[in-house]
Amino acid sequence: MPKLVRLYIVNVAIGFALSALFVAALVGLNIGNLGHLVLETSNGWIGGLMLFVSNGVIFAGAQFAIAVMRQADHDDSPRGGLKSPALVPVRMRAATPTQGPGARLDRKYLKR
Repeated sequence: MPKLVRLYIVNVAIGFALSALFVAALVGLNIGNLGHLVLETSNGWIGGLMLFVSNGVIFAGAQFAIAVMRQADHDDSPRGGLKSPALVPVRMRAATPTQGPGARLDRKYLKR
């Protein structure tokens, strides 16, 4: 059997086992009066089965997602590149209004 299929089957089984524990706790502790509804009514087993299957699908999917994400390689080594050099301030001359491409406009507005 391929490793991925085996991984999936094992994690689905774990998810449904967790679902069984969860539904047993819900019914046993009578949370939201679910224990009474499942155990005391005539068709309560259908509700219990629906709880088990729906929670089983959710827990199995979450369990499989966790198992797949845990397989990622954890590369803690440096990612390469050189350390950036320290920034050094450089002195620049500011352009005067008589220099540059907008000098004519600057002279026009400076006369006002």
